[in-house]
Amino acid sequence: MEGDDMKQQSIAISAAAPRADERTREHTGADAAQAKVTSADLYRAAWAASIGSALEYYDFALYNLASALIFGPLFFPSSDPALGLIASFGAYFIGFAIRPVGGILFGALGDRYGRKFVLMATILLMGVASTLIGVLPTYASVGIWAPILLVGCRLLQGLGAGAEQAGAAVLMAEFAPPRRRGYFAALPFMGVLLGTVMAAAIYFALVRVEDLSQTQLWRVPFLLSAVIIAVAVWIRLRLRESPSFARLEARKQIKESPLRHLLRSSKPTVLKVIGLRMAENGGSSIYQSLAISYIATATGLKGQIGPLALLFAGASGAIVIPLAGLLSDRIGRVHTYRIFAVYQLLLAFPTWWVLSLGNATASIVMLCVTLAGVWGMFATQGALLPELFGAQHRYAGVAVGRELSAVVAGGIAPLVGASIIAWATTHWGAGHGTVLAWIPLASYVAVLSLVGVVTTFHIPETRGRNLDDLNDA
Repeated sequence: MEGDDMKQQSIAISAAAPRADERTREHTGADAAQAKVTSADLYRAAWAASIGSALEYYDFALYNLASALIFGPLFFPSSDPALGLIASFGAYFIGFAIRPVGGILFGALGDRYGRKFVLMATILLMGVASTLIGVLPTYASVGIWAPILLVGCRLLQGLGAGAEQAGAAVLMAEFAPPRRRGYFAALPFMGVLLGTVMAAAIYFALVRVEDLSQTQLWRVPFLLSAVIIAVAVWIRLRLRESPSFARLEARKQIKESPLRHLLRSSKPTVLKVIGLRMAENGGSSIYQSLAISYIATATGLKGQIGPLALLFAGASGAIVIPLAGLLSDRIGRVHTYRIFAVYQLLLAFPTWWVLSLGNATASIVMLCVTLAGVWGMFATQGALLPELFGAQHRYAGVAVGRELSAVVAGGIAPLVGASIIAWATTHWGAGHGTVLAWIPLASYVAVLSLVGVVTTFHIPETRGRNLDDLNDA
């Protein structure tokens, strides 16, 4: 009897074994199927990420230029131009202040329901908000409701932007081959340049009008956002889910609450991301927004100089960004980032001194040269930030880290800078004092750059990391 029982158990085990093997093969097969990324998939992902980045930074540069050049008299009229400028940049800051909320909300959704789903939602939210700005009534028409409506649209922009760039970075990093991840993950940031150049080119054409704020032409750039939305949605509808997230789904490793998991395990990593971006995001906002306002108000270089400077600076970034991605694949992410952060630090005082001289050609050239540091750090982040986080909370980690730093560095920087200019004007005189504001402004850029440099010494090298790893680097 005992022998018969043993025989029956053996038969049962043998029968069960193939089923277990079959489950293993199914599991492995699902992973293998999800792991296949064709060249078409890779370049479609690059286009999907780049077009979204183009819209985000088209809006970003557009709002920067509008804040510096026309939003003051249109939505925040004041007898003191400096106060109008501060109010205009205050509305600009509100859009940054809400971005962490968008990062938290959509970042968690991206780790729960997939990258593609969230990238569709964010592109629609940003695009609709930007288009609506183009139809807003001004202060002269509806009074206080004009700035309220502008701030409302800016809040919607910020919510969508809070996860758009993070999603683009995560998506491209997860699609890219490990040995060339730095290069491919940098490509979506070409969309940043495309958006910046588009906004600058349009404003360069429009500021030929003697007083743009007295015409309806200022609305045209915002209304053109609708075209970018249509293209971006069409491309993203054809996009497949990222391989890394698909494998998480196949293995049933998706977290019910990615945000809780992030806060429990990744606070140090988030702080490191914030430290890194103090240099890049702070420098970007100051040079692309405040510097344009400074050369217009302090040195009298009005009209086309600001947009023209951004136009050339954006074009130069088309060279710097892919080269920075390639360099990060060759010498590592951390070394590459540090090189560009130090570069920005060393150029802080020379740049602002040149801007204070009031020479149009020198100002344009210097902004192009200086923004190379921003472009280099920006490109390196494409692979570095996603590689820092584990697969289960990668989207939330990148989004939260990016957007908290966007408030502290990018959002507040132009507001602080405008306040510095106002303070210098009050204490040192309307003419001479405003020009001398370049000294504290340069010091501010140097401090932000130094924070980024120091942070690189506390970041592990991530080049070639397995993005299926559940733990942070």
